[in-house]
Amino acid sequence: MARGWESKSVASQIEAAQARRTVKVVTPPPQPDEFELRRKRAGLELSRARVLAQLEVATNERYRAMLQAALEHLERQLAELETH
Repeated sequence: MARGWESKSVASQIEAAQARRTVKVVTPPPQPDEFELRRKRAGLELSRARVLAQLEVATNERYRAMLQAALEHLERQLAELETH
């Protein structure tokens, strides 16, 4: 009885794998300008995450103000990328 359940599970896994292979959608590679926008956005998002992490632990008010200004600047740059 256990063997029957195993074979059904294997059969369903094989069918699922075949279905995934046949449904592949071919997308064209990104254009160079689109690739550059993605790279720049990823860099800005990483910088934003780092600034947010530093802002959470910062205790000095001047340093916090500097981090807040940096965060606002990064968010403006991200917003500009969204309009392109």
